[in-house]
Amino acid sequence: MSHRPGSGLAAVSTALLAMSRHLEVRDVLKTIVASARELLDAEYAALGVPDDHGGFSQFVVDGVSDAQWKAIGPLPRQHGILAAMLRDAKTERLADVREDPRFEGWPSAHPDMSDFLGLPIKDGDETIGALFLANKRCPKPDGGCGFTVEDEELLSILAQHAAIALTNARLYERSRELTIAEERSRLAHELHDAVSQKLFSLRLTAQAAAALVDRDPARAKGELQQVAELAAEAADELRAAVVELRPAALDEDGLVNTLRTQIQVLDRAHTARVTFDSCGVRALPAAQEEAMLRVAQEALHNALRHSGADEVDVVLVRRGQGAVLTVTDNGQGFEPRTVRRAGRHLGLVSMRDRASGVGGELSVESAPGKGTTIEMEVPGG
Repeated sequence: MSHRPGSGLAAVSTALLAMSRHLEVRDVLKTIVASARELLDAEYAALGVPDDHGGFSQFVVDGVSDAQWKAIGPLPRQHGILAAMLRDAKTERLADVREDPRFEGWPSAHPDMSDFLGLPIKDGDETIGALFLANKRCPKPDGGCGFTVEDEELLSILAQHAAIALTNARLYERSRELTIAEERSRLAHELHDAVSQKLFSLRLTAQAAAALVDRDPARAKGELQQVAELAAEAADELRAAVVELRPAALDEDGLVNTLRTQIQVLDRAHTARVTFDSCGVRALPAAQEEAMLRVAQEALHNALRHSGADEVDVVLVRRGQGAVLTVTDNGQGFEPRTVRRAGRHLGLVSMRDRASGVGGELSVESAPGKGTTIEMEVPGG
């Protein structure tokens, strides 16, 4: 192997370690592509993961700017040389890809390419991706260049490790999906066991009260008191079952990214504009992060379901060692001291309990016609 920049054992080792560091599939793909382009000193590199419909489910490039990539257009289809590589699962090393009879052209915004090296990424007999390099940067006086046999061997080693990294990332993501599914299943089971009996009793008691209301009002009043008690117990058990599970996304992504993702979903799902901004927030103790997420969710639910707001803004900023969460809406507002709506009242009580439970404070500013601002501060740790 020639002694060019990036071709030594240390460079290979660095590339392999970089691949093994990531668990998300997209991050693994980007690391593989960047490592391959640097190791083989190529101008362009790409990695495609095929789908089952003649295209690519994912296609990552390196050496092409975001503006160029956007101008190129949709992901490539599996045709020409790409199709041959995936179909035959063999390496293609070409002096000039444009002169190959299988070449079918590319979009007008596509960069011009000549020498080409591509090989499949395989997991056993399955082709799970294809790695492509183009335009080796090693000009010679006669203008010649091109990828060598040594380049092919080096890329083959990289592809073998890429297969391991990509398979591990897929297994990790699948594991996360299964964990979420298991949590949902367990939650459903616990909700059924904990709440269904209470609700069944509540229904029977309410029916008994209805039957007694005319002929025995005193007994009916007693039954209605029992209905209230059963409803409160059911609400407590439902809350306990829901609160028990710490959101998996918090452990993986942290509070800021979890909030950002959830708020993006809400912004798409509702006609109201929902925004999120954050500044300088450090990682907080797990209990404080969960409490802040739950308060944000409750405040957003109230704003989007009850306030009539067309704009809701969520801000999370650092304050000392802790953080402050603010949820502001421009809805109809209410009088906090005399709030009558049971759902909103219970929501405010729940949010205050969550804040105080982690050593924090919660304040509510609202007035009829003036919108609502809910602020929660935690001390950090």
